[in-house]
Amino acid sequence: MTRKRKPYKTYTKEFKLEALRLMEQSERPNSEIATELGIRRNQLYKWKEQMKKTGDVAAAKKGRPKTEEQSEITKLKQELKRVKEENEILKKAAVFFAKELD
Repeated sequence: MTRKRKPYKTYTKEFKLEALRLMEQSERPNSEIATELGIRRNQLYKWKEQMKKTGDVAAAKKGRPKTEEQSEITKLKQELKRVKEENEILKKAAVFFAKELD
């Protein structure tokens, strides 16, 4: 029997920045701050390290970054859906105008 994994929680950039501010300015232990915010303590450290490396924390995004090929596939699927809808509209219009001619 396989268990379903919980989906990842995503946090806004503002939330991350506020958590880091609390961590730096507060006299309380980081574990207490993390518990209060409802996150794991090591998550605070990850955000802090990310801030050191890049000078900013990443905004909330779901999933892995898409490759060019995946992006292309997504665009093509959206275009295909749009074209199918247009095709259905044209079919209905053709039936409507065919009835008008009779």
